[in-house]
Amino acid sequence: MENQEKLKKIIQNYGNPFLETFFDKPSTIVQVLENFSEGKFVSVAGRLITKREHGKSSFAHISDYTGKLQIYTQVNALGNLYELFKDIDIGDIIGVKGKLFKTKTGEPTVFVEELKLLSKALRPLPEKWHGLKDVETRFRRRYLDLIANPAVKDIFIKRSKIIWLIRDFFDKAGYLEVETPMLHPVAGGASGKPFKTYHNANNCDVYLRIAPELYLKRLLVGGFDKIYEINRNFRNEGISTHHSPEFTMLEAYCAYQNYEYMMRLCENLFTYLLEELYSSLVIEYQGIKIDFTPPWSRISFAQLFKEEFGIEPKDSQEIFLEKIRKKINADVSLSRSQLLKITEELIEKKFPTNKPAFIIDFFTWTSPLAKTKKDDPNLVERFELFIGGLEVANAYSELNNPIEQRERFLKQLEIEEELPKKLDEDFLISLEYGMPPAAGLGIGIDRLIMVLLNQPSIREVILFPLLKPTDVNNEA
Repeated sequence: MENQEKLKKIIQNYGNPFLETFFDKPSTIVQVLENFSEGKFVSVAGRLITKREHGKSSFAHISDYTGKLQIYTQVNALGNLYELFKDIDIGDIIGVKGKLFKTKTGEPTVFVEELKLLSKALRPLPEKWHGLKDVETRFRRRYLDLIANPAVKDIFIKRSKIIWLIRDFFDKAGYLEVETPMLHPVAGGASGKPFKTYHNANNCDVYLRIAPELYLKRLLVGGFDKIYEINRNFRNEGISTHHSPEFTMLEAYCAYQNYEYMMRLCENLFTYLLEELYSSLVIEYQGIKIDFTPPWSRISFAQLFKEEFGIEPKDSQEIFLEKIRKKINADVSLSRSQLLKITEELIEKKFPTNKPAFIIDFFTWTSPLAKTKKDDPNLVERFELFIGGLEVANAYSELNNPIEQRERFLKQLEIEEELPKKLDEDFLISLEYGMPPAAGLGIGIDRLIMVLLNQPSIREVILFPLLKPTDVNNEA
């Protein structure tokens, strides 16, 4: 490789750049630009992204995660190090020290007095790397995507800020952030097929969590009133623009409250995020202007399915499926994702998507962890939040009756083919010690960020989305 030959030459003449362990970089590039003053001495470092040689002088740009900065090198100032600069390639990481000035066009620039090569790129950046477009390359080699596309880097900087703001909101509201296990002896807390593995020391199967819900409810039993967790969940299911087998969730629980409280909490959380990010409650998501001004719409799931399929809340799952089969003339084996798709299509068909909507009045058999309505045991106190046609949140008034919870779990195991046929006996025992009435909320962080940053695919907001393996050697 050409760059390896250059590396040998550089090592022979200037020393091995990979032995460098430190460079004084007190400021980011954006801080240098924000605090610019003519003649100010600065020390900055970054990746070389442009280079224009003019005989005995050169202009170039270096970049870090905050921005880019022009540098000016000259043989009279650098002496022998100017030859080193001529051997440096686009993609190399360098450190420079010198005084700030502005060019005739007014661009802030560092007049380089000291230069150090800190890392040599042995592979050249892809052709047309400015604005790298190939989706497969962007997701599979995110590091190149971040180098080539500043807008992508900005997505993940904003993602970090949004998660910080979520924590700030819940902390100010008196919630305690907690951590619960990611390895579960019993898979539960949500519908979904778990990833299964084996723990050698305990000689038992364990599952990557599909949800933290049952552990968080144990903490309600233990006496915590307001808790939340921002956690990683895993479901061994398909991949799409809206689904990832590994994803980030917020789950929050508040004792002595119900799902009405969680609706208000959602409205307040989104209001807070939008005001902090945009100073506006109206944003655009995939061509739709969405107004988040509370109160948000409420749409009855039961009414939707009655109007479309003639389904009554008292209908069993079998009757529910049969009525849908007749209407769409298909053999429907209803999974949660299929039910969700049907719901999304009904909402898009019957209701405008320019305002968030709470879908309420779910059937009891679809919601094994939610408390039934006092006036209709066939419906539960639950909502799903839809924004721009996308499901973003799910919440209940939590079921705290251990006898009913056991019966519901047993029925769920009959319905859910993907869950292991095993009850979480320890969770049921915890309920027998008494859990206060409570409300629980789950928000898909990745989908939330899709909406807030107007991104069409969940893979655009996950740094390293899971992809089908390829032979890296053949790509080299």
